[in-house]
Amino acid sequence: MGRVVAVLLAVAALSTGCGGSRIAHGLTLDSILQRPGPDIGVTAGAGEFVPGEVRFPFLVIANNAKPVERAAASVWVATSRSGRPFEHVSAKLEPIGVPGRSEAAFGGVTRIYVAHLRIPRPGRYWLVAEPVGARLQALGAIDVAARSRSVAVGARAPRSETPTLASAPAAQITTRTPPDLPLLRYSVAQSLAEHVPFVLTFATPKFCTSRTCGPVVDVVEAARKQFAARGIRFIHVEVFQGNDPTRGYNRWMRQWGLSSEPWVFLVGRDGRVKAKFEGSVSQAELAAAIRANLA
Repeated sequence: MGRVVAVLLAVAALSTGCGGSRIAHGLTLDSILQRPGPDIGVTAGAGEFVPGEVRFPFLVIANNAKPVERAAASVWVATSRSGRPFEHVSAKLEPIGVPGRSEAAFGGVTRIYVAHLRIPRPGRYWLVAEPVGARLQALGAIDVAARSRSVAVGARAPRSETPTLASAPAAQITTRTPPDLPLLRYSVAQSLAEHVPFVLTFATPKFCTSRTCGPVVDVVEAARKQFAARGIRFIHVEVFQGNDPTRGYNRWMRQWGLSSEPWVFLVGRDGRVKAKFEGSVSQAELAAAIRANLA
C-alpha cells in the first residue's frame, strides 16, 4: 500500500510545476509550439547551469527584432520537444540596470525575464516560453552540467589580490563613467582576511555589448547605498587584461573560473560563496539575496 501511495505522489509531483500550476495530460512542447502565432527562439542571458534550482534569465525577441516585454511569461521544460513537461513556471520580467538611472542594454533592452526552474540532474533540456497575452512561442535549450565551471555556491572564495584605488588610479581599474570609486576601495583578499562579507561583481561597463549584458555595476552600486549600514563591502573588478578586450580575460577572471561576464558573487564572513548570479540581475533580486545571505 505504501508503495502505491509513493507512486501516486510522484505522479502528482510531476504534473505540477513549482508555481503550483498543473500540466495538462498529453501536453508536449511541440503541441505548445503549434499554438497560433510565430515560433521564435529564446535568447538566453546565462550559460552555466547545474542541477537544483536553476535561475534562467532570457529575452524573447520578436521577428521585428524588438523585445517582447509582457509582465510575465509561462515557461514549460521537458527532456525533449516531444516529451511531456515536468516543470511549468511563470517567469517574471525584471529591470535591467537601475530604472531611471542606467542606460539600456544593447538594442534598447531594458527588461529581461527570469525563470526559476527545478532541474534534477545533468543533461540537455528543452523549454518553451510564452509571454502572457502575446501570440508567439519561443523555443530554447538548457545544458545542465554536473558541476560549476565558476566558483560554486558553498565553495571557498579565491584569495584574489584584486586592484583597488590604493594600488592603481581609477582610470586603470574601471571602465565606468563616472568611475565607481566606492566599489574600488577594497580587494577580495583583504575582505577575506578581515572576515567581512562582500558582494563582488566581475563586469566591464564600457565593453558590455550584448542584449542580455546589463549595467550590473549600477545595480551593485545601488545595493551598496541600500545596505550602507550593514557592514557589507561591495567590490567591482574589470574583466579584460588592461581593459583591452583583444587581450582576453584577466587573471582574476581565471581565478574565479569565469569565461563570460557579468557575474555577481555574494561571499559570507566565513569566506564561502553564498549565492551568485550570471548575467543581468535586478536590484530587487540582488537585495533579496543580500538579506537572505549576508545581512
